[in-house]
Amino acid sequence: MAFGNPYQTYQKQAVTTSKPEELTYMLYQGLVKFIRLAKISIQNKKLPESHHYNIKAQDILTELMATLNKDYDVADSLFPLYDYMKRRLIEANMKKNVEILEEVEGFAKELSETWAAAMKLSTKG
Repeated sequence: MAFGNPYQTYQKQAVTTSKPEELTYMLYQGLVKFIRLAKISIQNKKLPESHHYNIKAQDILTELMATLNKDYDVADSLFPLYDYMKRRLIEANMKKNVEILEEVEGFAKELSETWAAAMKLSTKG
């Protein structure tokens, strides 16, 4: 009997048992991670690897855009921000531009930190 990768099993279980707000936080964390990896890959002249990570970051933004809850007013602000970030990632990927990635990474970090703070506040109330 073959066993799968325990880390992948853990990740799958974490995703399937998480609350929606936790999944959003995981997406933000993944976005930051893949942008950082794309940046490092460009700096190390590993362009195909950079492309791979950039596409993963773009996919996360697509997911965030598709799952945005329009019942909340903040969605009207988040959608254009996600769209802008995705367009900048595409530009960074075409130009292999670290500065653009740093710009988008800054937005992604801020979103992640804000979301974490909001989750913390919601558990207190």
